[in-house]
Amino acid sequence: MADEVVLLDFWPSPFGMRLRIALAEKGIKYEYKDEDLRNKSDLLLQMNPIYKKIPVLIHNGKPVCESLIAVQYIDEVWNEQSPLLPSDPYQRAQARFWADFVDKKIYDLGRKIWSTKGEEQETAKKEFIESLKLLEGELGEKPYFSGETLGYVDVATIPFYSWFYAYETFGNFNIEAECPKFIAWAKRCLQKESVAKSLPDQHKVHDFVSMLRQKFGIE
Repeated sequence: MADEVVLLDFWPSPFGMRLRIALAEKGIKYEYKDEDLRNKSDLLLQMNPIYKKIPVLIHNGKPVCESLIAVQYIDEVWNEQSPLLPSDPYQRAQARFWADFVDKKIYDLGRKIWSTKGEEQETAKKEFIESLKLLEGELGEKPYFSGETLGYVDVATIPFYSWFYAYETFGNFNIEAECPKFIAWAKRCLQKESVAKSLPDQHKVHDFVSMLRQKFGIE
């Protein structure tokens, strides 16, 4: 039986981008459904009744929710093509640790950068750069976090790069000046077709964030 794969997503979501990259890396064909998060589809509410959030991977009618869990699922089900997680249990645990770090730090701090002002924004910018520097330390001299090939931590992290232009514009700072190694890694990832095709244009994301700022009265 052919696998039936559907992705419920929202185009600027870095969490959805993770699944798009993982599926592309594995060469998996899927149906893409872009959700209107103000008017969620019956399918989304049915497939993720607990959180009612995207992304949701639907594989042969069964939903897998939460992006990092879904990426691990993709890696386990289609394990013969382009493995994302290391085979060594300790290295696998470390990869999960850093992906969790990205979830806890990069998303929240990035959101604070574009959605706050003054002292709160300055603190968020400082912590954001500190977090990227920690990631640079983990990257070391390797081309990718997993070594020579794109892996789980790369897939978990690179989607946020599509938001960097918005962070820089509304935060009035330059990420590359502070974290050149991180930006060099991001550009290396973007040379891969699976990443380049899965990430939206930074200016399009900036326009989306600008609309959010107006909506929340931040402008």
